[in-house]
Amino acid sequence: MFTLLSVDKGVCAPAGFFADGVCSGLKPDGKKDLAFIYSDSLCDIRAIFTTNRFQAAPILHFKKNAIETTNFILINAKNANALTGEAGVEDVELVLKHAKAYLKNIENPVMSSTGVIGVPLPKEKILKGIELFDLSKRSPKAAAEAIMTTDSYSKQVAFEVKLENGDSFRIGAMAKGAGMIAPSMATMLCFITTDAALPADEMIPLLKECAETTFNAISVDGDTSTNDSVMLLSNGKSGIYHREAFVFALEKVMHELALKIVADGEGATKCVAFKITGAANRNEASRAAKALTNSLLVKTALHGEDPNWGRIASTIGASGVECDPKKLTISFGNVTVYRKGEILFDTEQELKAAQIMKKRSFAIHCDLGIADGCFTAYGCDLGYEYVRINADYRT
Repeated sequence: MFTLLSVDKGVCAPAGFFADGVCSGLKPDGKKDLAFIYSDSLCDIRAIFTTNRFQAAPILHFKKNAIETTNFILINAKNANALTGEAGVEDVELVLKHAKAYLKNIENPVMSSTGVIGVPLPKEKILKGIELFDLSKRSPKAAAEAIMTTDSYSKQVAFEVKLENGDSFRIGAMAKGAGMIAPSMATMLCFITTDAALPADEMIPLLKECAETTFNAISVDGDTSTNDSVMLLSNGKSGIYHREAFVFALEKVMHELALKIVADGEGATKCVAFKITGAANRNEASRAAKALTNSLLVKTALHGEDPNWGRIASTIGASGVECDPKKLTISFGNVTVYRKGEILFDTEQELKAAQIMKKRSFAIHCDLGIADGCFTAYGCDLGYEYVRINADYRT
């Protein structure tokens, strides 16, 4: 048995971790744009990255050096350092070399970037920004704010896990993401810290396992970034590891951050769970659920608060999964509008369904009536503000 308690301090909640964010001039409005996460002892680090074939320079650098231990991550906003060729990787190496020279205690530093694709890294600004860092600072909110791009708020979470025998460990995280979000590995930046004595060989399997129902199950606009990364750092300072408790806590951290990202989708006003049950198998349920999160017609209906169940049914049929209109049931919240070939969408049911859709968050449940496969994906609406943000993104 174990207990999960929400605590403050995000990535700084586990013992031995520090973080801060500064302004290096990357953002024109003077906001924080450069962050670090530091551990006062060496950490095991593992990461899962975007499936986009054009991976950004920081990811290529991480893979090239096969980094497995570190105590320092540098994160910049505003510039993705993606599609910048060998020069982009060389820029990462130059920046991290400067960080090692200026910050004497760091080992095997790692870099992560987010922002505009196809623009050389503004190295001089970042080099000067590094000189503003104080590795003794525990300012997780400043760090979470510094990595934001079109996010409207910072995203943090942390838990203390207490075991039945009184032992405990902590896990904390921060993430950024609001646009260019599609379920394909991670689809954002996320940094997870823990003082659990986590076996290094379990880190990648656990990340992948928890990503499937969290970061792999969200979509804002159907686009997968070049920079998507989920990094897990473990310094083992608690000396405690309980696999069941850790997996539960890791999934909880990633799930909460995933939902924060969907709720903060660019211009979004709705956060919707698309629950598929009764599919031929789990893969088919996942396919149908993710098709609903990505459908522009479904997303615009969500924005208009229109319970257009025909778009739901059509999207499921187009997804290629096994389905039959005589077995399908569709419900908005607890309001069923279609059941196994029978249209229940009269004036009364339409009004009830429309009331459900006025909520900030709700579920759309589709039972395919085929077998017992199930999966829940999470998405948001698509409105005018999304177009405005992305039409003006580089300016």
